[in-house]
Amino acid sequence: MATSGPGATNLVTGIANAYMDSVPLVAFTGQVPRNMIGKDAFQEADIIGMTTPITKHTFQVSKASDIPSIVKKAFYLATTGRPGPVLVDLPKDTQMESGEMNFDCEAKIRGYKPNYDPHPIQIKKAAELLVNSERPFILAGGGVMIANACEELRTLAEMLGAAVSTSLMGKGCFPENHPLFAGGIGMHGAREAHQLIMEADVLLCVGLRFSDRTTGKIDEFCPEAKIIHIDIDAAEINKNVIVDLPIVADAKKALKALINALIQKSKHKRTAWTQRIEQAKKELRYEPKSQGELSPPRLILKLRKLLPRDAIVTTEVGQNQMWARLYFETYMPRTFISSGGLGTMGFGFPASLGAKVACPDRVVVDIAGDGSFIMTGQDMATSVLEKIPVTVIILNNTMLGMVAQWQRLFYGRRYSETELGGIPDFVKWAEAFGALGVRVGSMEEFEEAVKKAIKSDVTTVIDVPISPEENVFPMVPAGKAIKDIIVEQ
Repeated sequence: MATSGPGATNLVTGIANAYMDSVPLVAFTGQVPRNMIGKDAFQEADIIGMTTPITKHTFQVSKASDIPSIVKKAFYLATTGRPGPVLVDLPKDTQMESGEMNFDCEAKIRGYKPNYDPHPIQIKKAAELLVNSERPFILAGGGVMIANACEELRTLAEMLGAAVSTSLMGKGCFPENHPLFAGGIGMHGAREAHQLIMEADVLLCVGLRFSDRTTGKIDEFCPEAKIIHIDIDAAEINKNVIVDLPIVADAKKALKALINALIQKSKHKRTAWTQRIEQAKKELRYEPKSQGELSPPRLILKLRKLLPRDAIVTTEVGQNQMWARLYFETYMPRTFISSGGLGTMGFGFPASLGAKVACPDRVVVDIAGDGSFIMTGQDMATSVLEKIPVTVIILNNTMLGMVAQWQRLFYGRRYSETELGGIPDFVKWAEAFGALGVRVGSMEEFEEAVKKAIKSDVTTVIDVPISPEENVFPMVPAGKAIKDIIVEQ
């Protein structure tokens, strides 16, 4: 909820983030009185015009009696089909108006009929392709979690003996310690996953939109494989990658149907393929070169050992996000929360507060960078006042690390607007808000700080100095194919 004008415009980045990552969200914004709209009144903003491209729908209330119907429609739209944000704009005079209210109205929207059920002929064709494949590969996205289809995904993968990888938004929908898990796919994916997906003869993609950060160069993305694409949003079919077999449906229903279809077919064990998956993971797994004791991969691996299995990790955006993606092993759905499509710096800390409110008995940790935490660190006020204790781990390289990495690797070390100078002092900043702040200088101190922080009843900020020269590898350079992944330069 936000007031008119600047309050409403301050929601735009969050709304766009939700739109890109298919997050159900309803935003209520104040607006000037109806007779002042369009006259540049004090704190007027055309928030409907601004957010129409980044919402599923927008409403502007014209009379108070419409509020029950509009609110019901907003929540219905946001949470059905492919989830996303909806905005309701409330002029001030409609907020003050009295009227007859009908709270029994239905949320019917003409022309809006999401399709949940897969077409049986498409399911039959997909089952034929999969059962006859020698090297099946499953690429899962955030849509698997939205549909609560993680169990079905695992069952299908084990039936097929298929290698499994996830997009960034899909991280956690398949246990990353499972023998069939090949690693993440994308610009900062696992080398073994990239190799295996290029060897696949049938690629089943579930609940993802083939983002450029996932596919790399489109022309060279799995050119030899037959591609099956399951997605609830028909607009995503053939938008980025031309597929051989589309299935427009809810991921859970489609995977269940596939499982039932495969049960009825003769199966053969893919011993050679499962051995190849194991071999690739052993031979191609990247071992990061250490940049001292407090190297981010080492820190993330240590953090995994310190946190309970069901801990919720959120991330900021930048190098910290990609180190977390690569090295924080995730076992359960909805335990890794990050900003994908929009790549919103400052996302992780407020997301951690939301996660803690939703799951107060779970450990919640935000893996942050110094640049990202500066963006929304003032929300420590909310954290302290509302008694929402989380742990923030700042991988502090005194840089906007990811941009600096690109400038270092591809622009001849011509650094521009990326050096932050070690400002602010995060320990003092945390203490100024009534939170706890600690700076660590060794792995032993890091371990002790994390153990104390996750038991604390107040938010703790752990400032960890790391090398400004450390890069995130593996990496697919911009414009290259996923097979062109590099591990050093």
